[in-house]
Amino acid sequence: MLIHSEISKHLRELSRLAPDGYFIGLHIRFAAPIMQFQTYPKEWIDHYTQQGYALRDPTIAWGFSTEGACRWSEFNLPDPFHILAEAKTFGLNYGVTVSCGKIASRTIASFTLQDREFREDEIAQISDLVHRLHDITEPPQELTKAQIEALRCVAAGDRHAAAAAKLGITQSAFKARLLSARERLMARTTAEAIQRAKEYRLL
Repeated sequence: MLIHSEISKHLRELSRLAPDGYFIGLHIRFAAPIMQFQTYPKEWIDHYTQQGYALRDPTIAWGFSTEGACRWSEFNLPDPFHILAEAKTFGLNYGVTVSCGKIASRTIASFTLQDREFREDEIAQISDLVHRLHDITEPPQELTKAQIEALRCVAAGDRHAAAAAKLGITQSAFKARLLSARERLMARTTAEAIQRAKEYRLL
């Protein structure tokens, strides 16, 4: 799919700019992103999750309070749990956080280097790529009637042949409707498309 190819291309470029790890939460809604990517060390990810740091993380707090980009060393927010200091013990020594989008669908992303601060030109490149990811993964506002019907049939447990007969179309036409729904919802599978459609309140 074209959108997934674009996402992969941008993620590869971000990995080049931040080889020591990143976290990207795209379109955070109801405290959860619709897409999430991270390459932080597994030990840090596990520790972060076990400690429930997401609710206390100053990078997340900054991202919800401000749009733009900021080095971690320049944050003016309190860090009472010393999360950024603890991150350094896992090799996350220098970082930058980028935030964009409306508050109800905010994208927050953080990137790290072990040996130095990010340069201004690198921050500009990272910010541009995060904004591009935010834009191309914008959730749709609506689906077509045909797409909704096809997803509802599968959600109800109908097999393709039965669903096609119910809708009075061929199986190939039914599959085409599912494919278009997956593409519209940026989903790799029909099950994922149904889940996203429900999350976006389109079903």
